[in-house]
Amino acid sequence: MPAAAPRPRPVATTEVPAVGLKVENLCKSFGSLEVLKNVSFEVKAGEIFVLMGPSGSGKSVLLRHVVGLERATSGRVTLDGHDAALEETREHVCIGLVFQAGALFNSLDVYDNLALYLREHRIGNEVEIKEKVLHALKILSLENTGRKYPSDLSGGMKKRVAIARALVMQPQLLLYDEPTSELDPVMSATISEIIASLKDQYRVTSVAVSHDRDLALNIADRIGILMGGELITVGTPAELKESQDPRIVDFLHPKFDLHNPRFKKLEN
Repeated sequence: MPAAAPRPRPVATTEVPAVGLKVENLCKSFGSLEVLKNVSFEVKAGEIFVLMGPSGSGKSVLLRHVVGLERATSGRVTLDGHDAALEETREHVCIGLVFQAGALFNSLDVYDNLALYLREHRIGNEVEIKEKVLHALKILSLENTGRKYPSDLSGGMKKRVAIARALVMQPQLLLYDEPTSELDPVMSATISEIIASLKDQYRVTSVAVSHDRDLALNIADRIGILMGGELITVGTPAELKESQDPRIVDFLHPKFDLHNPRFKKLEN
């Protein structure tokens, strides 16, 4: 993902300040298909923000705008005032992205997966790189996985390694694409706990795109819900739990109706 690569910087022992994210009147169309429709919201520095919505609602497309991989039809995304679509923004803001499937290199062991970015950008010598890699593995309780390969890991461990790989970059903004997908409930809770704990251990702003209701309601400072490309609400977990909007109620607490199932309504 060259467009999202931040400018290399030296290994630092001091904390890097988190950044704020602002989405302003964002619209995106692919031909005649409107995917995002005048979406606006703001994420404060150091906040955990979870973006939810049904499949096909535009969540992943919005995430691609944040990392600079999509150009808006109109509107813009800014990171501490810098336009996310511009390459020079990577000189000011370091973004870490945790892919849904992990996106680990199968030919490299865990240690080398984490060290790759630092080596490619010549950030520190091997002693400094080792210190950063081992620290990230320790934070995620992965000390014994350094010489294992992705094929040796469970789904939950791959997710944790992917998070550790993002941490070695010292990100100011950490993006998660469906961080708990394909995980059992216990491991999903573990990943949620990790995201929440990193807020205290690192000065990082966290944005997660997720279908996971438990993750959103338990660790988010605020939640946004996209439906049909429109942001229908932004609020705290407590506010969303109390919402009387039938769209929000049905999304967060869907009821089963075997006499009039949802899929029958989709036939036409």
